[in-house]
Amino acid sequence: MIIASAYDGVVAGVIIGVVAVGVVGYFLLRALRIVQQGYVGVVKRFGEFRSIRQPGMSILLPFADRMEKVDMREFPMTGDQQSVITKDNVALRVSATIFCQVIDVKSALFEINDFQLAVDQLSRTALRAVFGEMTLDQSLSERNTINTRMQEHMADATMKWGVRLNRIEILDITPPTNVLQAMSEQKEAEQHKRAAILTSEGQQQAAINSAQGRKQAAVLEAEGAKQAVILQAEAQRQSLELQASGEKAARQLRGEGEQLALSAIDKATINPNTLAVLQLRPSRTWPVRPTRRWSSPTRPQAS
Repeated sequence: MIIASAYDGVVAGVIIGVVAVGVVGYFLLRALRIVQQGYVGVVKRFGEFRSIRQPGMSILLPFADRMEKVDMREFPMTGDQQSVITKDNVALRVSATIFCQVIDVKSALFEINDFQLAVDQLSRTALRAVFGEMTLDQSLSERNTINTRMQEHMADATMKWGVRLNRIEILDITPPTNVLQAMSEQKEAEQHKRAAILTSEGQQQAAINSAQGRKQAAVLEAEGAKQAVILQAEAQRQSLELQASGEKAARQLRGEGEQLALSAIDKATINPNTLAVLQLRPSRTWPVRPTRRWSSPTRPQAS
């Protein structure tokens, strides 16, 4: 009887110990929370905002505190294609990606029911508003302008929700089939026009080059003829100068020779026969000399 009572006491003690350990473990599981890097934990006590816990281990009050984790990293939101109408009444299919980031956890949880759904719906209205202010050509060519306008259109509302729009990217703009066909025909016509313009410009440039070549050839030919005439005239002038110089030198040499001859005559006794021969020669112009009287040679008397 005593042994049975002791056994019952041991079993009861074991059961109580197990129950105590389970209760303690349960309380620990309810009290300890781990927040991963890139997240924050929002603690609510009996449904009321209590505090914000940073990454790491946090201790909560069991059964009273409840933690909700919020991702603080930047995340993309890609919506499906939306139908928009441009300023010139052309229907387009547009899709965009929005890159958001929560910067105020309290506002993101308590100022709006679902901030991701709110951002998605706001982006749809912003797309329609921005494309409604632009023509088709502007919509297809000014994507950066569209991104900037959408961000400006949504910034005020999202900041109230504690969400920051880092950037907005337009993924795809699809015009209707008839517009695509018209754009293709327009592009083809522009290419034909450009080809015709390039051909005419090439022909014009070829004609200009040909005319300039003929002009330069004529100029060079005229310059060559001019240079030839100048060289011919120069040659004739030099020839005349050389001829005149030769004649002048010849006259000088003849004059010097005759002067030497007269000097020799002055110094020598002239033979009567030689004098007679000189008198018989035709008169010629002699170089100017000092006037001198000639004395007739004395003829020897006959003995």
